[in-house]
Amino acid sequence: MSKSELVSIPTFEQVQKAYLKIRDKVHRTPVIKSQKVNERAGGELFFKCENFQKVGAFKFRGATHTVGELPEEKAQNGVATHSSGNHAQAVALAAKQRGIPAHIVMPENAPKVKVNAVRDYGANITFCKSTQQARETTLKSVVEETGATFIHPYDNPEIIMGQGSAAIELLEDKPELDIILAPVGGGGLISGTAIAASGFSPKTKVIGTEPEVANDAYLSFKTGKLHPVQSTNTVADGLRTSLSELTFSCIQEHVDDIVTVTEQEIIDAMRFIWERMKIIIEPSCAVPVAAVFNGKVDIQNKRAGIIISGGNMDLDSLPWQ
Repeated sequence: MSKSELVSIPTFEQVQKAYLKIRDKVHRTPVIKSQKVNERAGGELFFKCENFQKVGAFKFRGATHTVGELPEEKAQNGVATHSSGNHAQAVALAAKQRGIPAHIVMPENAPKVKVNAVRDYGANITFCKSTQQARETTLKSVVEETGATFIHPYDNPEIIMGQGSAAIELLEDKPELDIILAPVGGGGLISGTAIAASGFSPKTKVIGTEPEVANDAYLSFKTGKLHPVQSTNTVADGLRTSLSELTFSCIQEHVDDIVTVTEQEIIDAMRFIWERMKIIIEPSCAVPVAAVFNGKVDIQNKRAGIIISGGNMDLDSLPWQ
């Protein structure tokens, strides 16, 4: 049995089918560019603005596909997950749109703005201590009590298929890109992006970008051995998770390179985009921008796409305040 069969790496055809199933339920987000950004980058940069997606992040694509694929007998009991961020909101809204319950476990210190958003989508929230063990234990109890189906934020082929739809739209709008860059956390977005590009535009290189202080994907990619994240002390809060066996296998098969950037480079790139392009981006999606601005990825005289993964920010806690 091959490695891809062992961990069920999605195919390009499956990503295409997922896109066709969800395209009427998600926003087709705009692709924008900036002369000032291009001057600094030395090439043409096209931003796929998933900060304008429903719930403000690409996560809604994967959640919509996964929730939509549940058989009716399983869907009746609802869905469940643990998250303090964009995945929680995505699962909550996807469940609401299907008309089924959503049970979200959130740490007690989760930002109020995100708690309120999840509640507004009609989800049932259970709070827990802010540790991974507490999240998992509480989620297990919720699942046992409700019979709900656990929707993992990235270690799920259906999630990866849905996330790949953003890259399909990007390549439809801007064909013949030389490079696509995306941030790497748990690996769902970069996996879906790379699979989509492999079938839609095989000559396009796919490069993952990661904080230097949380460089588990970089180490895993370079050594060929899965490394868990050792530090979560990064401003890019969406990139503090480790790869799974599934996403690591997708990356090994389809991603061309992974590069890292410093915390200050992330903050500087984020502020530049806010000030020059007038769009709100999270620190996580400033990571690929920082990689280009600081020469970690050479786009001189090239056309590159960047997946802007989200725009949900606590405006009372900006990293330059």
